[in-house]
Amino acid sequence: MSALLALAALLQAAPAAPAPTPADPVAADWRAIPDDELLVMTLAGDRRIVIRLAPRYAPVHIANVRRLAAAHWWDGTSVYRIQDNYVAQWGDVTEKKPLPAGVVANPPAEYDSPRYDAVTAMTRRDPYAAKSGHSADGWPVAGDGQRGWLAHCYGMVGVGRDMAPSTGSGAELYAVIGHAPRALDRNVALIGRVVEGMEYLSSLPRGTGTMGFYAPDQTPTPIVSIRLASDLPAAARPRFEYRAADNARYARWIQGRENREPPFFMVPAGGADICNAMPPVRRVPK
Repeated sequence: MSALLALAALLQAAPAAPAPTPADPVAADWRAIPDDELLVMTLAGDRRIVIRLAPRYAPVHIANVRRLAAAHWWDGTSVYRIQDNYVAQWGDVTEKKPLPAGVVANPPAEYDSPRYDAVTAMTRRDPYAAKSGHSADGWPVAGDGQRGWLAHCYGMVGVGRDMAPSTGSGAELYAVIGHAPRALDRNVALIGRVVEGMEYLSSLPRGTGTMGFYAPDQTPTPIVSIRLASDLPAAARPRFEYRAADNARYARWIQGRENREPPFFMVPAGGADICNAMPPVRRVPK
């Protein structure tokens, strides 16, 4: 009896759930990310990183990434470059490992596309582009009104390359772990975004060599495997959803990011950088 009374007291003391706001998503706003658009990277120590791929923006590079994952090419390679406030980079540090059959060594320069497909608009002009906003399926995009491109925000994943005309095969990838290096926009192909496990990349020891590459006395972090979620057993597949941006609720969410409310925020900013309004992604609720 006393246990029941204690439970009743706890239930009475529990705070009421906050009332929905016009910026809150409804169930239909959350859309499933396909299994073949999730790349699962496992580092030594059972540290797992999940990357959402953006095939619409870099189709040839991502076709390469899928072939590399299917061939288990990254297994036994490493994260060998950690440049503070910049990027974490991984692949074959020797640059001698042969690419699997079918991988295009130098794809087209998929740095931008002939269509600006944002369905939202940030209030203030982007310092690096005439326009910035979000695609309907939850990507941070910038553009000039005719051409569009993904923005180099924190957690975005790009393709390492040599000097032009190299465009990078996709075998060497990097994730942004610091302040958004937007000067890289339209100079490197972006293929996705880390949606889980970012802490495992951002917290790795910094490289002491040039540009954050690991020096001979440092040990790169081994990569156990990189797989498409679609190639994993069904029970082991991570499942994520993006928040659709083509609705009034999302527009209100952006307004909230651009003008934070009291009591902590006393002065509204009147705008926000696109990288400070990254599209929400979540694990599928169980």
